[in-house]
Amino acid sequence: MKIFAIRDEESTSKKDVAYLFCYEKENRFYIELPDDADPWETPLLLSSFLKKGQKTVNAYWSKVWVQQRIVPPDRQNLGMILKDNGLDHYDEYKLLTMTNGRCSQDSYYLVPLSVKDLPETFVERNQRKVEDVIPLPENQLLVFFCDGSVRKQDLKQLAGTEKQFGPILRNEKIFRSVNVETGGYGICWGENICIESEKLYTTGETVPLSLEEFKCFVKERVVDSAEAAEELGCSKQNVDDLVKRDKLHPIKEGSKYRLFLKSEVTQRKWK
Repeated sequence: MKIFAIRDEESTSKKDVAYLFCYEKENRFYIELPDDADPWETPLLLSSFLKKGQKTVNAYWSKVWVQQRIVPPDRQNLGMILKDNGLDHYDEYKLLTMTNGRCSQDSYYLVPLSVKDLPETFVERNQRKVEDVIPLPENQLLVFFCDGSVRKQDLKQLAGTEKQFGPILRNEKIFRSVNVETGGYGICWGENICIESEKLYTTGETVPLSLEEFKCFVKERVVDSAEAAEELGCSKQNVDDLVKRDKLHPIKEGSKYRLFLKSEVTQRKWK
């Protein structure tokens, strides 16, 4: 990840009007606005978020801001431009940093920063980012945050009337493909269907569980086929047979493995 301050060349104060976070490998960009951001000093595209009380600009609009400052991918002589700049493919990050983010439409430019250069308020913001998410039955989500808090969310309530969530709510396989968005800025299904971390943090039901406690549960209470066989005093083939006869139920399985709840394996010994 690379961090840049966005500044205005025409401003005598040289204050940071925003911060751009670049995730090169993921080709993902996010813009954060300072707590004391002034709508009149903030780039026009970003000021609309500020007016709505939002300090984080989502990945889509952050990328739009970046794309407005570089040569477009449909430029007729794009191949020649890339070659002249030593690039063998279209790379938004490299094209942006070649000019320090300058473009002919305004006077904004980029200045590289390190994490320690960010305002102290960003420490609190980072604590509200998503650390992990677990899909539960009936379109419920268990969301873990960097500050250690956990919230149970109902996707139907979060999605509201947004049509893009329709296929996710109707298809359990798609629903379970949920991931943490790059940088912990939210959760997502693919690149474009996302729910921002701030919304997740301020809604839902607080659960008295930490990520470390959940990890302890998995470590202590989930066993593989070999461990199940040892617990039952039988062979792995016998475990496979129990699964085939619907006497033992894996919670996850692949082509070469099965995982079981230790409690079910233990209870099997009682029968």
